[in-house]
Amino acid sequence: MAEKVVLIDGNSIAYRAFFALPLLNNDKGVYTNAVYGFTTMLLKILEEDNPDRLLVAFDAGKTTFRHETYSEYKGGRQKTPSELSEQFPILKELLDAFGITYYQLDQFEADDIIGTLATQAESENFDVKVISGDKDLLQLVSDRIKVSLTKKGITNVDTYDPSFMEEKMGVRPDQIIDLKALMGDSSDNIPGVPGVGEKTAVKLLNQFDKLDCVYESLSEVSGKKLKEKLETNKEDAFMSKQLVTIERAAPIQIGLNDILYKGYESQKVAAIFRDLGFQSLINRVSSDQEGSDENSTPEEWDAINVEVIHEVNKDMFTGEEAVVVEMLHENYHLSPIVGISIVNADHHFFITIEDAEKSIVFKEWAEDPSMQKWVFDAKRTLVALKRHEILIKGISFDLLLASYLINTSENNHDVPSISHRMNERAVQYDEEIYGKGAKLKVPESEKVLHEHVARKALVLYHLKEPMENQLKDNEQFKLYQELEMPLALILGEMEHRGVQVDIDRLENMGSELEGRLAEIKSEIFELAGEEFNLNSPKQLGPILFEKLELPVIKKTKTGYSTSADVLEQIQDQHEIIAKILLYRQLGKLQSTYIEGLLKVANKNTSKIHTRFNQALTQTGRLSSIEPNLQNIPIRLEEGRKIREAFIPSKKDWVMFASDYSQIELRVLAHIAQDEKLMNAFKEGKDIHTQTASEVFDVAGSEVTSEMRRHAKAVNFGIVYGISDFGLSQSLGISRKEAKQFIEKYLDSYPGVKTYMEESVREAKRLGYVTTFMNRRRYLPEITSRNFNQRSFAERTAMNTPIQGSAADIIKQAMIDLDHRLKEENLEARMLLQVHDELILEAPKEEIDQLKEVVSEVMEQTVELDVPLEVDYSYGPTWYDAK
Repeated sequence: MAEKVVLIDGNSIAYRAFFALPLLNNDKGVYTNAVYGFTTMLLKILEEDNPDRLLVAFDAGKTTFRHETYSEYKGGRQKTPSELSEQFPILKELLDAFGITYYQLDQFEADDIIGTLATQAESENFDVKVISGDKDLLQLVSDRIKVSLTKKGITNVDTYDPSFMEEKMGVRPDQIIDLKALMGDSSDNIPGVPGVGEKTAVKLLNQFDKLDCVYESLSEVSGKKLKEKLETNKEDAFMSKQLVTIERAAPIQIGLNDILYKGYESQKVAAIFRDLGFQSLINRVSSDQEGSDENSTPEEWDAINVEVIHEVNKDMFTGEEAVVVEMLHENYHLSPIVGISIVNADHHFFITIEDAEKSIVFKEWAEDPSMQKWVFDAKRTLVALKRHEILIKGISFDLLLASYLINTSENNHDVPSISHRMNERAVQYDEEIYGKGAKLKVPESEKVLHEHVARKALVLYHLKEPMENQLKDNEQFKLYQELEMPLALILGEMEHRGVQVDIDRLENMGSELEGRLAEIKSEIFELAGEEFNLNSPKQLGPILFEKLELPVIKKTKTGYSTSADVLEQIQDQHEIIAKILLYRQLGKLQSTYIEGLLKVANKNTSKIHTRFNQALTQTGRLSSIEPNLQNIPIRLEEGRKIREAFIPSKKDWVMFASDYSQIELRVLAHIAQDEKLMNAFKEGKDIHTQTASEVFDVAGSEVTSEMRRHAKAVNFGIVYGISDFGLSQSLGISRKEAKQFIEKYLDSYPGVKTYMEESVREAKRLGYVTTFMNRRRYLPEITSRNFNQRSFAERTAMNTPIQGSAADIIKQAMIDLDHRLKEENLEARMLLQVHDELILEAPKEEIDQLKEVVSEVMEQTVELDVPLEVDYSYGPTWYDAK
């Protein structure tokens, strides 16, 4: 059997993948959709073709030898979106991981490299497969060379051999250059003969065989107009033929022996997949399972003497204790406490929660603020003990928050990970002790449990001083001590307090949604002309794309893609699409929010206790989980109405909501010191209307709602490094228009432009950026050779000081408000933080006072060169308070 050579047109496949898939990015914010699409194509090739030799060819640059013939060659093409350009370096890293050769040659295109190697391979009797999205390559088709062209999507291809080409296109492979010469190619700016389309060109070639023969027999061409067009544009036709002819003897410095393919190392590929966030592809390249081997031998640890205490006495405490409240599960609102370990200069204690609850001495020590406690996760510790009516005070060190502030880029801030990073390797990972998943349980050996928890406390005890010193060296100790530590305790109180929900109302909403879903389902079936499983893409696809003959956007291995991004592209083509999208949105509301909230509501108190992630985001913003109360959808009225179920916990109380108005833009105005932007806020102008006025060059009174919408997108997008492509996608406009918007914006606000440039320069100098309160975000990729990674770091350098400073402000406002509510002896209390908004509950009689207190505190929590503005509202439910 002949050896198989596979040649891939790298630029073409990457370009197709980029536009076939929605913009994806990994957890570092790096765009990956083109790389992902390319990878799925590549895996399919490796699995199905099993090539002996493999090459990916790339274009070397904008200028080629063809420009000498025609300077306008490819002149009509738009600039490659930066979101795609950024992905080529990482695509090449991926090919390196796969062990696949890639090549480019100055002044030549990928087509020429492929044509040259394909011709060589054919002469040596190899079987060749070319993969591209470019029909020009069909001229290479022969008995030995097949060309696979991508259709819609990326993995759906047509494979051309000579017979299929004649059947599909009506011409032979050697006639492709003549076909293109006649019809031209607008994508490459090849003129051809104006007015001659594919059908006419095929007809001419079927009659006269070649371009030369067409012109030799011009008198025999039927149709006066066609004859005139051919005559007038003869020079362009022959030039076009020259331009589309692939060079089959390019001076490449690579041969067939240089592209031998011996396969890939699964570990290398799996590692880059993990880095890119391609979790779904890992199993296709590796059977390795992450996690610990059950038969592995744990590392040998130094012996540790743990005293198991049943009766506590005062002499055990020194006033400087490291305390670990150990729980088996992540959700500390529900998880049982498996034990408490206390380490000080003299002792290593372990005590059960039952013995701690019974001990008056233990409770007195816990509640004594003069006795310093060093903990891992103050919020978690406070909530867990409070459930057992133990009120811990005197927390003066939090290992979790210290580790998080020292480097927000780290993903793991558990005790073992921190200890390993700090070279304090004294404790095993929890999975090695408790197992994971279905096997999660307390070890049968009490000695193993006692030692494991005590080791954690010992690590805490030893790491307090070096961690605090590192915070001081970074000038972050104030941020840690005066912002994050007090906030942790406030959040703990909020979480423990919970928020009241009206169970009956939630259940009624569920019933109403079920009825609405049934109604929409019936309407969809009527439009489809039959019933089917609406949740099955396999059944929905044929209805849409075969029966209703809607245009196919993308195919998957199992059939037609019916993903949301696909349906949104064709929603104006049939009324069934809008109903399907609405059905899905309402279905998600029903399952994720109505049923989800009912599931987590406490059956005895009807309260929901979320958990705020304080040590997760790299900008410092809080997030909320189990359930996520920051993310209840509010675009649909049905989503907004879910907030009706959130009510005060006491009769004659109301819900009170207060949020910052355009806080990030105000922070930008302050940081950038842009006079025009600052004056707009000082004078109370509508910033989006002003920007629209500047960008569209009209008076403020002439700004339309559409202009304002565009200006709003520019205002919020520009400072986060949005490109002309990104803006065009979000607004549904051309890239040219988007580019003009961005240029006009930066001309209108020169201070913003200067800020953007300086923030990148400063990040390159320091290696990190900071917020108002000196929160750091390290950007090691800011000087990377990898264009993709460097570009993301540059965007991050611009947006982190803005987003992070806004996060600092709302956190400080929460601390100030908590203090003020207590100082004024108000019963009102904070329940939730939702990004720039605070939700409280309060007695009705306190509302007038609360309006003044909350507005004053939030607006004066920090001093900016522009005013902070707060909007508030209140009512019987959270919904009414908006």
